[in-house]
Amino acid sequence: MTKTQDLFNRITEQLHKVVVGQEEVLWMIIVSFFARGHVLLEGVPGIAKTLIGRTLAATLDLTFKRIQFTLDLMPSDIIGTNIFDSKSGEFVLKRGPVFTDILLADEINRTPPKTQSALLEAMEERQVTIDGVRQDLGANFTVIATQNPIEYEGTYALPEAQVDRFLFKLLVDYPEENHEIEILKRYNTGENLHMVARDELKPVVTLQDIDEVLKEVAGVKVEDKILAYITQIVKATRNSESLILG
Repeated sequence: MTKTQDLFNRITEQLHKVVVGQEEVLWMIIVSFFARGHVLLEGVPGIAKTLIGRTLAATLDLTFKRIQFTLDLMPSDIIGTNIFDSKSGEFVLKRGPVFTDILLADEINRTPPKTQSALLEAMEERQVTIDGVRQDLGANFTVIATQNPIEYEGTYALPEAQVDRFLFKLLVDYPEENHEIEILKRYNTGENLHMVARDELKPVVTLQDIDEVLKEVAGVKVEDKILAYITQIVKATRNSESLILG
């Protein structure tokens, strides 16, 4: 077993101490993180989408912040702004919640595209620009966004540029019956899974472990035949009538 396989197994086991079921979703989120991608989770409210992001951060020993996207949210509420300090007579940068490792963008499609655009630079380049000054976010910066199904009242379709920033869009469905019973049992004993993820869950990897796995992942080579196959698939989507706009 390689170090990467061992680490994936440890992370998955730790995640399941809090998140019941959702095996495929958890696995794909871990894959996305080590592929340096962002994830969009879609599903109805109350099926552990937010809990998954918080639990992943605790498991990886990374910082975590959550933004509740609402209609009145402004871009500066996400990236921050310079505020005048009367004592020093200078402008001081007040950093927004985007300055973290794991950012949970909760219900991202409840805010207009103007506010969603505040994440475009951050997700593409892992940096933000505030008053013309670049601010780095760190190599581990990852967005886990959640959205309600588009037919829900008060939602906005994500702009194409925003969708393009996500490596995966994962559909989070209702838990299976046996998993739902297990969730009810945990709450029936007074266990608060959000509190467990925030206060009790211990990290199972270090930053050094993460760096070593990233190097191992970067060392994977793809044969030319596979690259050609990928190119053919992309070209086919450009010519598909179902995907051509207008």
